[in-house]
Amino acid sequence: MSSAPRQWSKKSLAAQALGHVDPVTKAVVPPIHVATTYLRDPDNQYSSGYVYGRPDNATVREAEGVIAMLEEAEAGALLFSSGMAAATAVFGALDPGDHIVAPTVMYWALRRWLSEEATRWGLKVDFVATDDLDALKGAVRPGETKLVWLETPSNPLWTVTDIAGAAEIAHAAGARLAVDSTASSPVVTRPLSLGADVVMHAATKVLNGHSDVIAGALAGAKADDFWARIQRIRSGNGAILGPFEAYLLMRGMRTLHVRIAAQMANAADLARRLTAHPAVAQVLYPGLPKHPGHAVAARQMTGGFGTMLSIRVAAGEAAAIRAAARVGLWKRATSLGGVESLIEHRASIEGPSTPCPPDLLRLSVGIEDADDLYADLDQALRQG
Repeated sequence: MSSAPRQWSKKSLAAQALGHVDPVTKAVVPPIHVATTYLRDPDNQYSSGYVYGRPDNATVREAEGVIAMLEEAEAGALLFSSGMAAATAVFGALDPGDHIVAPTVMYWALRRWLSEEATRWGLKVDFVATDDLDALKGAVRPGETKLVWLETPSNPLWTVTDIAGAAEIAHAAGARLAVDSTASSPVVTRPLSLGADVVMHAATKVLNGHSDVIAGALAGAKADDFWARIQRIRSGNGAILGPFEAYLLMRGMRTLHVRIAAQMANAADLARRLTAHPAVAQVLYPGLPKHPGHAVAARQMTGGFGTMLSIRVAAGEAAAIRAAARVGLWKRATSLGGVESLIEHRASIEGPSTPCPPDLLRLSVGIEDADDLYADLDQALRQG
């Protein structure tokens, strides 16, 4: 008598990209489908399920399947040409006059888009410290607020918002909750299981992990009218990810679990050591017990506290910029989540409207040797 099929872990399923084997060649790596058009059946139907390359693609579907599995997304996942394309599709699914609540501290490009572009389309936006649930509740307008947008941990201060608490507030007001989980990843946090309606990833970052793909992803809790509208927006706006990029993303996700485990171990080690560094005034990292959001992070993040941290340089802005100029192993570059460690003076990037302190350096921790990473920072900081 045969036993029931085993329920494989997410780690195993991601490592094998859901175990797909090409039916023609028996290859264990799915092929890249680049076709833009597909043959009709003699009865004028499309029994293959594919009509044209703008709204759909087989390679994209493969990668979406992995993300949907990782996020436990009942509605599935949708891949976009960038994280911004994914995020703005969610806001585009709203109606003119709808009210949005978003974090004061969030990805700067999206914050700027909400401030400058969303309002031109008739959306109303208020920014609030979403890690303060009382402040969030006060900002939500029952019957008028249609979307609460969170980013947790938030870039680049790494504040933590209670997703379950925010979901309760949003739903009580008749709003949906969307969570930018880019800095966390579904290995660490699954917002849908905590009550979110939509989760967004700049898949360029942790999901891909190799700094060679621009991509965005959405995963939905329920296949409702709102989700269907997002699907139509992607198709109508031509915002689907290309097949080669989808293939690279899927390849990156195969090593997601082992990459992020190594990166989180390095980040935790660096955060502890930098806390005692004489040139560092403050370390911003949810894994530190003194972090204001540590208790919430410990409850909703599993296996670690992410791959990101920031430091505030005691001697101020000029010293921070000098330190970033003196590193060797760390690379001065924008982005995060890759296997290479990156350092950046964020205020210079974000401009005068940034909530980022001018003495802050953002650190995206890779898979290099932790002692090497610390030694490189140490010598750069000690030169003053």
